This record gives sequence, structure tokens and C-alpha cells, in this order.
Amino acid sequence: MVEVLRNDAPVLVIGLGRFGAACAGELDRLDREVLAIDTNLELVQKWSERVTHALQADTRNIDALRQVGAQDFQVAVVAVGSSIEASVLITANLVDLKVPQIWAKAVSQSHGKILARVGANHVVYPEREAGERVAHLVSGRMLDFIRFDDDFVLAKMYPPKFIRGVGLNQSGVRSKYNVTVVGVKSPGKPFRYAEADTVVTNHDLIIVSGTNSDIERFSSLDR
Repeated sequence: MVEVLRNDAPVLVIGLGRFGAACAGELDRLDREVLAIDTNLELVQKWSERVTHALQADTRNIDALRQVGAQDFQVAVVAVGSSIEASVLITANLVDLKVPQIWAKAVSQSHGKILARVGANHVVYPEREAGERVAHLVSGRMLDFIRFDDDFVLAKMYPPKFIRGVGLNQSGVRSKYNVTVVGVKSPGKPFRYAEADTVVTNHDLIIVSGTNSDIERFSSLDR
């Protein structure tokens, strides 16, 4: 029987470097109960008043993980990146403790492969993903860029001239460029989902989806 994970389940965050601290802090802002663990006492003290619980422990030791109750968590984030060996060992310990969902930070492709092999359910590459995002933004054509699995991309940009002033169904965006206008943001107004008869103006921003290559081609059109 597959265990159904609660979307409000407490989260175990191991490692309070920049990535782990940002993750723990955002989870706390989302009203999720967080147990943050690090070997560095200063970091633990710094975050003790910002998250539900913060403890100093060496989680490379499975007994230390048992003592803090890691086996009772449904979700864990391994945010340790400075030591690949420690990251892998902690992930393996969490697998042995049968934590259902393990998210692990990787600093390289080979590191990520090892984490996946030892049992991490989700491997994230924050530095690589941030680098890719910046590369797309510095071109000046996109205002924001997010890549998902299977080369699927969401991007925020100014609309090309040819789609302004006419309904999206008339502009032929999808048939000509294989991209979909998902939403429109007008100045001073909330984001709205795009429909077939939505008309984009000169002052709007658009959210589009598609493959990386199609989004790149679409973003290069005359504005």
C-alpha cells in the first residue's frame, strides 16, 4: 500500500547553509513545522528562533538521526553540499530509516546520480538551475525563466508585436511557434489566465509555456 503524504507534514531540513536556510525559512513562512539540523552550533542558534525547532547533531551517524526522531518524518531535505560524502551518507541513513520522501541537493551530475542510486526521491541542482536561469535572463528578452523536466519551460516576457491588439486565437501563436500563452499581466491589475479571445496590449506582460528551443525562438521575435 502506497503511503499518502500530507501536504502539511513536518519537514526535516539537514544543513543550514544558504540553500538549506532558504528552504527552512520559506517552509516556516508557509506555516510548515520544520526541524532544522546542522553540525554548526552558530547556525543552529541563529535559526532557533526562525523555525519550529533547530538542533545541533551529526546526521552522518544514523543513531543521531534516530535520537532526533528522523524516522517519524515523512519529508526530509538534505541540503548539505560542501561534502559529497556527508551528503550521500546522510541520504543513505534517511533511506535506512524509511523516510518516504527525500529531497537532496547535488553539486554535480555525478553527485546527483549517486544520490539517486542510494535512494533520494528528488535530486535538485540549485547552482546549475540558477546559472541556466541567469543565462536566459541576461539576453534581455525574458524577464523570468523556469525549466521543468522533459525540456518544458515557463517564461515571462513582453509580447511580440504580432500578437498585440488581436485575440490569441487570431494570432496563431500556438500553430506558428508551438508555444502557449498561459497568462497575461496588465499594469495595476492581477494576473489572469489567457483564453482564446484574450487580447494582449502594448503594456502587458505574458507568461508562455513550451519547449526550451521554441520559447527561445519565440522570445527573439520583434518587440
